Amino acid sequence: LSSLTWNYAQRGQALDRKDRHIATVMAGIRNKHAAPPRQKEAVLPEDLIAMLETLDRGSLRGLRDRAMLLLGFAGGLRRSEIVGLDCGRGQTEDSSGWIEILEKGLLVTLRGKTGWREVEVGRGSSDATCPVVALETWLKLGRIAHGPLFRRVTGQGKAVGAERLNDQEIARLVKRTALAAGVRGDLPEGQREKLFAGHSLRSGLASSAEVDERYVQKQLGHASAEMTRKYQRRRDRFRVNLTKASGL
Repeated sequence: LSSLTWNYAQRGQALDRKDRHIATVMAGIRNKHAAPPRQKEAVLPEDLIAMLETLDRGSLRGLRDRAMLLLGFAGGLRRSEIVGLDCGRGQTEDSSGWIEILEKGLLVTLRGKTGWREVEVGRGSSDATCPVVALETWLKLGRIAHGPLFRRVTGQGKAVGAERLNDQEIARLVKRTALAAGVRGDLPEGQREKLFAGHSLRSGLASSAEVDERYVQKQLGHASAEMTRKYQRRRDRFRVNLTKASGL
């Protein structure tokens, strides 16, 4: 239709795209081929714990990946936000934000489309699953005090480089660990590979956190509560069984 509109314009004629005949045909095409958008599978807390177990705690790469998974989930962060973080304010030109480690948790300051926002990441109930502990361990053993927070591990895994990770690394990490942990093992492997990506961490927090939606909306930086409710509707599927409630 766009090509026809352009062709008509080249000949000095106008094509009315709102003409009822054209509108009827286009509506029929949309109804026949339309499909709901495919959303990435949410990584739930039990999935995340299983994914963490696939990582090598004795290696720098394993410690880094552990910190990225936990921070991405607990902060509800986008993959670009995770790799764009610095150790402090104003340290690099390509930074999307920075962190501040406090007694009660981690304060993440992010630059978004509408300005700066703060994300609070509290300490976990166990050191094994605490995003703050994981991050502190990575920073200490990786000897990182300035610049990009998450970097490439070099020298056969024995050294940390200065280069910031690409955000695709987050997607690959989530996919790799989810498959290794057997998440959604009821599905064929080919189908499972398409389910997981960096967004799985962000949607996992929204789908599993049993708190007032206002807190989830603030954490994720959603402009409207309706965006947050999309995740929660998936969480609440079949929570109330009206079939049984009706007596059937």
